[in-house]
Amino acid sequence: MLKKLLPDLHVDSIYDIDLEALKKRGVKGIITDLDNTLIEWDRPLATPKLAEWLKKVQEEGFKLMIVSNNNSARVAAFSEPLGLPFIPGARKPFHKAFKEAQKRMNLQPHEVVVIGDQLFTDVLGGNRLDLYTILVVPVAQSDGFLTRFNRRLERIALHFMRKRGMITWED
Repeated sequence: MLKKLLPDLHVDSIYDIDLEALKKRGVKGIITDLDNTLIEWDRPLATPKLAEWLKKVQEEGFKLMIVSNNNSARVAAFSEPLGLPFIPGARKPFHKAFKEAQKRMNLQPHEVVVIGDQLFTDVLGGNRLDLYTILVVPVAQSDGFLTRFNRRLERIALHFMRKRGMITWED
């Protein structure tokens, strides 16, 4: 089970992702979480820095899809001003939304990367479909109620993975 929680890559933020390296891997599409991955869970709109990064990703030729467990109103309010496609209420780590995003981007599994801040939703969901997964450090130190519970479970899983030499980064 721990292997399914292990991301392929761990970075401090989305801004540390090497887009050229992704291209060399054959990645053509990015499925990204929204809350605490791209932006704080309680910030409604993209910052100028984030909007610039999202534009750069698209200019580099990547297809982009926001897949969030949050509700439609929240995800739409963020995504629509940027013209980004999205899937709200995703129920990650279940595979339906990941498969739908992959289908809408018209890409094969080896061409897709999943970026997120949670092991039990983003990484587990991506790994269950053999997608390349990138775990980012959450952009905010605070979380919603359910995410706080998940973070406690993550700390336990990370402890066991670190103890077994599966990861080397610090929390």
